[in-house]
Amino acid sequence: MTQKIIKKLKSLAEKRQTKSDPSHDFSHVERVCNLAIKIGKSVNADLEIVIPAALFHDTVVYRKDSPQREHETDESAEVAATILGKIKEYPKEKIERVKTCIKQCSFTKSIKPDLLESKVLQDADLLESTGAISIMRTFSSCGHMNRPLYNKHKPFYEKHEKDYPSGIGLFYRRLLVAEKRLHTQLAKKIAKRRTVFLKKFLIEVEKELKEAGILLLK
Repeated sequence: MTQKIIKKLKSLAEKRQTKSDPSHDFSHVERVCNLAIKIGKSVNADLEIVIPAALFHDTVVYRKDSPQREHETDESAEVAATILGKIKEYPKEKIERVKTCIKQCSFTKSIKPDLLESKVLQDADLLESTGAISIMRTFSSCGHMNRPLYNKHKPFYEKHEKDYPSGIGLFYRRLLVAEKRLHTQLAKKIAKRRTVFLKKFLIEVEKELKEAGILLLK
């Protein structure tokens, strides 16, 4: 894929990307795309599929608490197909595989990808769900949906907190489990370090909640 086409796709993706959700803005897309390229090269994936799939994987975004959210990946795949279909230099026989990658990318749907390129994109997107930036994205989403930072009665992992819609609750449902769902060695290596940081963060949160009198000092 030429740099000219990549530049054009990036421009189109940036124009379409949501401006109202910082956790899914074009900065998120850029990070996923760059990670996907790095991971893709490590496993000899087809970057002509990986790059457009990464750039348009979140081109349709609904609020996390919206019932329409389950249609995001399917709608994003159709948008990507339409855009790629209008670019004469792009190989049309690869469009269906781009669509497959996007449709299989969703964290919530837990789809096991059947294409190498799907595994690459899923890994790149999963890496956005662990580590320091994932913490920033998590609490940004909490603010967006007006959800509490933690359950004041049981801030840390217990069944009650796992089901409670809070920022810390998402650590146990998403951030800390992302590492276990990865496919490629490079992504696993990156996630291992990021997961260690997440656990250190939770230890510090516990200390600060004790200092603030929210949790009883032991």
